[in-house]
Amino acid sequence: MPVILLETHISAPVHDCFDAARNLDLHMGSMNHTGERVVAGKKSGLAESGDRITWEAVHFGIRQQLTVEIGKMNPPYFFEDFMVKGAFANMHHAHFFDVMPDGTRMRDVFHFQAPFGIAGRIAEGLFLTRYMRNLLLTRNQFLKQALKG
Repeated sequence: MPVILLETHISAPVHDCFDAARNLDLHMGSMNHTGERVVAGKKSGLAESGDRITWEAVHFGIRQQLTVEIGKMNPPYFFEDFMVKGAFANMHHAHFFDVMPDGTRMRDVFHFQAPFGIAGRIAEGLFLTRYMRNLLLTRNQFLKQALKG
């Protein structure tokens, strides 16, 4: 199962970074190029523990839906979301926020597994891991810019 590890430094307080990372409106803004929108669940504002949100977006020319649940949350240092329904065999995204002398270090630990057995493993290695990493990088840079960090 691929694991994507990212660190992003943001010159903003940890509370602001934590809230930005769970802000549904900022998330949609960061994924504008995929047409991502909420089609079920909380549609706007800050995601909270227990929320279930169904996103719809176009990836690889195919309109897809992904339902995630916000799991454990320890404001302003940690929250997680995980897939309950969607195209992946499984997906878990842990978000960590560390106070630094000059801002916040935002760390992503993103686990996912493609469906379709060996064909899915091949897709992960050929293009899917790189695609998912780029989506996360795009999101993080958008958040950083939104916070002017």
